[in-house]
Amino acid sequence: METREILERVQRGDMTVDEAQLHLKSQPFETLGEYAKLDSHRKVRSGFPEVVFCQGKADEHLLAIYQKLYESDGEVFGTRAGEHQYELVKDVIPQAEYDAISRILKIEKKEKNRSGLVAVVTAGTADLPVAEEAAQTCEYFGCNVERIYDVGVAGIHRLFSNMEQIHRANCVIAVAGMEGALASVIGGLVECPVIAVPTSVGYGASYGGLSALLTMINSCANGIGVVNIDNGYGAAYLATQINRLGVHDTYE
Repeated sequence: METREILERVQRGDMTVDEAQLHLKSQPFETLGEYAKLDSHRKVRSGFPEVVFCQGKADEHLLAIYQKLYESDGEVFGTRAGEHQYELVKDVIPQAEYDAISRILKIEKKEKNRSGLVAVVTAGTADLPVAEEAAQTCEYFGCNVERIYDVGVAGIHRLFSNMEQIHRANCVIAVAGMEGALASVIGGLVECPVIAVPTSVGYGASYGGLSALLTMINSCANGIGVVNIDNGYGAAYLATQINRLGVHDTYE
């Protein structure tokens, strides 16, 4: 729960001063055993709540983290989760949802206002796991998202037929493996920032996404920023910041 919400509840009489004091005592972070320190002030500082990177976490640690974040804020967002982790969390928090493509494990408030527009564009269908991680993260953080998939340079007319939707966006996330040329093409066609996401999709000489990464970093087009290989989440975070500036939304 945010500090502002606590103060508003006290003002309305929905929360006693003692109850508010208990909530405020857990700030700015709360320690769980010796394995986690949950950053309860992150949304106050940055406008974004703490997100859980699920991969590699022990079952008991992951479950305790989800329980505490859900108890504190009523929703939780996790990336790179597995089916087993979903079953684990769902047994305790039945509202948990899991998407096997993006590997996102979340408990989300159903009434959520979304503003602006981010376009998520992929070169191929194989790029969808990274693209959906980006798209669903943007939506969780309060953006409207236009998905435009499988419009890579091997059939560039497919991209051109979708430019009207892309031009409406405050930011474009371009997701591509192989040689990663899609970001450069889009960068030369739009006035908004483009966030390029290289993916590990490709044959041997793509070196697990390194080829696409180097192409995107060396792009001749202007206005392109590049995140790490397969980092859909990082692209979405940055795109949301840009989108918020585009709509002048405080996202309180």
